[in-house]
Amino acid sequence: MPQPSVGRIVHYVSYGTPGGEYTSQCRAAIITAVEPSEGEGTLANMNGEERVSLAVLNPTGMFFNQGCRHSEGAQTGGTWHWPERV
Repeated sequence: MPQPSVGRIVHYVSYGTPGGEYTSQCRAAIITAVEPSEGEGTLANMNGEERVSLAVLNPTGMFFNQGCRHSEGAQTGGTWHWPERV
């Protein structure tokens, strides 16, 4: 699995709206900061859950989010994952 680093492009999963007017969607995002895993003192050994700050590119503007959790499996709102290969 690649290491997250500043400037990498990832996918951010939006939350959607409670009433269902807007569904949860994958959006392009750029990593703006990488946090070390809990219990780790450096970014060199990220064995835990990677949390990153993102600049999310939405069709209607940009959104900034800090401390986003990584999730390759169940892609729930507020998480990020690597783009799928096509």
